[in-house]
Amino acid sequence: MSFRGDSYDQALVRAAHHARAWLDSVAERPVGPSATAAELLAGFNGPLPDGPTPPEDVVDLLATLSAPGLMAIQSGRFFGWVMGGTLPAALAADWLVSAWDQNTGMRYATPATATAEEAAAGWLLDLLGLPSGADVGFVTGATMANFTCLGAARTAVLSRLGWDVARDGLGGAPRVRVLAGEERHDTVDLALRYLGLGSPALVAADEQGRIRVDALTESLNAVDSGTPVVVCLQAGNVHSGAFDPLEAAVEIARQHGAWVHVDGAFGLWAAAAPSLRHLVAGAAGADSWGTDAHKTLNVPYDCGIAIVADPVAMRSTFGAHASYLISDDPGPGDPLEKVPEFSRRARGVPVWAALRSLGRSGVAELVERLAGHAREMAEGIAGIDGARVVNDVVYTQVCVDFGDDARTRAVTARLIADGTVWMSGSRWRDRDVLRISVSNWSTDADDVRRSVDAVRRASADASI
Repeated sequence: MSFRGDSYDQALVRAAHHARAWLDSVAERPVGPSATAAELLAGFNGPLPDGPTPPEDVVDLLATLSAPGLMAIQSGRFFGWVMGGTLPAALAADWLVSAWDQNTGMRYATPATATAEEAAAGWLLDLLGLPSGADVGFVTGATMANFTCLGAARTAVLSRLGWDVARDGLGGAPRVRVLAGEERHDTVDLALRYLGLGSPALVAADEQGRIRVDALTESLNAVDSGTPVVVCLQAGNVHSGAFDPLEAAVEIARQHGAWVHVDGAFGLWAAAAPSLRHLVAGAAGADSWGTDAHKTLNVPYDCGIAIVADPVAMRSTFGAHASYLISDDPGPGDPLEKVPEFSRRARGVPVWAALRSLGRSGVAELVERLAGHAREMAEGIAGIDGARVVNDVVYTQVCVDFGDDARTRAVTARLIADGTVWMSGSRWRDRDVLRISVSNWSTDADDVRRSVDAVRRASADASI
């Protein structure tokens, strides 16, 4: 078998057909899947065929088998977890990334995709108001963004004490003390676990999940002098959408010589919107920031972004050198020096496409529109008998209860079964809640109206 460009023709034609059919169905199809994983397995499973199958037939079979198990995450009425949709330019760019099949690790080998990512990185730092000299790495998601940033933090705070973690590991090293708010996201804990730093010491939070500066001050004062310290702050609580008081928290952490990391998976984008920028005031004074472009920016999975103000800390943690890795010298460094992977797809290219298509004003309008729809959703649901919005709606998150946990769970189950909308159940501050995350660029006023009506129907049905 030899390579021929036309070998791809029929498979790509069928893939484009199925992709268009899927996208055309999203606006009106039930948002949730209609089959379970157990039900789908029989079709996907079975003996591996003895011989080849034409590629176009494989594509047709894949689309047919998958259809009942697909979640319409691109729908303007999908509000589960914190997942954005996909902007047209970002989706098309992602198709090109797959077709090009570039290993975006070295500028010398794949200069087109590497420089597209460098340009996107510069735009991101500008939009988010972060230091222009910071390093930016494109990773799989928010978990790995936090991992990458906290890995650089571990290197830096131990280096200040003369400990070389790259050479000597953690055995016998001074213990790194990590402080985080009680309502930090679980990905912070995961990242610390992966890094061998253990669970963070938790700092009290207020009723909206914001870290309390007085409690942070008390915790920092209790740390022994000379102990390496990392403080993890949050821009956007996953339930309330609330932002830690970043300016005051960063200042007190700085006074204690701590490295400050901001987990801004979806909230860091508030910096790009003039009317919301106050929520992240002081964030630029931190040392590292993690965010996720597949959330608020609406690029395809997977695309986390790790930003570290000190390039030395980042590159000494993740950089690698070997005779076969040809560097593009002089230059700003290779992408593989800024992430945990040697080889990866060019996941920053859809970011470039999204930013280029939106421009500065488009990003601001996107973020402000998402927050505006969250307020409209909260106002509409607050008018439903028995419903109560339990958070201050300051950004894109809305949490609702319906009197007691059992009824809240019943309303959530009815709502998901209805199919008009998808909102995930959760538990926050010792109560069950219906949690709404407004993250999709395509959500419009009609989607908000239909979603509120669906909650109203579910609430009425749960009362019967």
